[in-house]
Amino acid sequence: MRHATPAVLDTIEPLLARLRTLPLIERKRGTFYLKRDAFLHFHEDPAGLFADLKIQGQWQRLNADTAAQHKVLFKAAQSALPA
Repeated sequence: MRHATPAVLDTIEPLLARLRTLPLIERKRGTFYLKRDAFLHFHEDPAGLFADLKIQGQWQRLNADTAAQHKVLFKAAQSALPA
């Protein structure tokens, strides 16, 4: 599974724009950090697009193909942020 290419990231630009509203640092397009720690990035695979999100110190893989999955991912990212 490889990191998402710029062409694939183009297809989820609305999701990326929403993620940019969170207190995260986007060091590379589609790769987000919480302070100095990796927090969220995307992978493409023949099975689809996936996001790796760090929740309570553990990477969780979430589907990121559909608008409904984008909503779930955004809410999960919000919830994973420290209070």
